[in-house]
Amino acid sequence: MALNKLRQLDPDSVGVTLPKDDVRFEGLLDENGKLEGEHHVHIRYVGDGEWALELVEGIET
Repeated sequence: MALNKLRQLDPDSVGVTLPKDDVRFEGLLDENGKLEGEHHVHIRYVGDGEWALELVEGIET
């Protein structure tokens, strides 16, 4: 099991790094390994230290 450290992003939020291989598997990286385009993720607290992430398609910014 890979462990990722929570990081303080600003006074109101923290972040965690997603493994690049997992993001690549979803087809979100270009041929150079860079994130391609903009993507949104819905984060839902499940409980007892567990969260669920879901990639959301079709959001225009």
